[in-house]
Amino acid sequence: MITPLSDTALRDADLFSDETLADPYPLFAALRDIGPVVYLPRHDLYAVVRHAAVREAVNDPERFSSDHGIALNSTANDQILLDAVLASDGATHARLRRVLSAQLAPRAIAQLRASILEHAGELADRVVAAETFDAMHDLAVPFVTGVVTELMGLPSEGNSRLAGWADATFNIFGPDNERTRASLPHSHAMMQYLSQAAHRDQVRPGSWLHAIYQAADAGKIAESECLPLMTAYTVASIDTTIQAITNALRLLARHPQQWRDLREDPASLAPAAFRETLRYEAPIQALGRRITRDTELRGVPLPAGRQLWLLYGAAGRDRLQWGTDADRFDIHRPGTEQQLSLGDGPHLCAGNHLAAMEATAMLTMLAERAPHLALDTAAPPARRRLNNVLRGWTTMPLSVSHEPPPAAS
Repeated sequence: MITPLSDTALRDADLFSDETLADPYPLFAALRDIGPVVYLPRHDLYAVVRHAAVREAVNDPERFSSDHGIALNSTANDQILLDAVLASDGATHARLRRVLSAQLAPRAIAQLRASILEHAGELADRVVAAETFDAMHDLAVPFVTGVVTELMGLPSEGNSRLAGWADATFNIFGPDNERTRASLPHSHAMMQYLSQAAHRDQVRPGSWLHAIYQAADAGKIAESECLPLMTAYTVASIDTTIQAITNALRLLARHPQQWRDLREDPASLAPAAFRETLRYEAPIQALGRRITRDTELRGVPLPAGRQLWLLYGAAGRDRLQWGTDADRFDIHRPGTEQQLSLGDGPHLCAGNHLAAMEATAMLTMLAERAPHLALDTAAPPARRRLNNVLRGWTTMPLSVSHEPPPAAS
């Protein structure tokens, strides 16, 4: 049992220190012990840390608005996120989202299944033949960026940069700290790249980006909204899925019995493993909201105009929702469709069906080919990537084999 934070420790609690970002869960547990919503003076924000409170907030945009509220700094809210679907609510959000939904609806995504499985199988064949691989660089990054850039209609030579740009853009959602300032040029570089590579004359007919321009021509969105809308694909559709796949493989490598279970029933357990990974290690740890009027959330008074910070990472380990074993990874856990890592309500991630298909395809194809998955102890240790918002890795060395790894001496 983690002792609740003292008043002094609470005043000093730093959500964005290296120590917290490397392992945020002890702090999250302490905050949950205090209540559903906790004011953190260091950041001048209200942290929402329990599952029920996060769900209530994301489903009530009238009180808790995304407009100028997603990030913890004005540069991101007023410039980078201007006209972005993520940072809009109400009729504006619905209008922008409809353009994305036409391409990302379940029926449209279902048509991609064969090609996504084929791509996943080719990469799985390659890493199984090599026996050791980096889950980030050899599997997740080329797989996800390859799928998304092809669907967007972007040239393939931009693939390698998109993941880094997406990582940087999530960084700038945090406070005005060193990580945010260092990431701003990279986020601007992504916008500059899109303004050129995704120009009307460049994108492939029939692609996602071509559909955005068609929506502008039909008067459904303004021309000025095209470029910001594209970032929903280059940011939200890339790094979150990359890190979710990497986390899933790492966790399954650490739980060999669950890997064996997955191999026996991939049809049901591959989707379950993806959902449990999202619950246990939310790729997007938090996003903000602006409190629009004096109100309360789960009995905690909240003043108008202040900042709410929805901690999906804390909600995913909430024992009130997931039971006393909430800190245990278990692909058999019931109810994981209730996880909030991809949002909920009006801001449920538009690309959630694609992310699930990609992750499920990769887990299935690798499970079919690799009887045993393990951490590669002969390689340098995995390196954690510290990001103000994303939780993930820079490297993740794994090994696959047809024989079980030798028992530790």
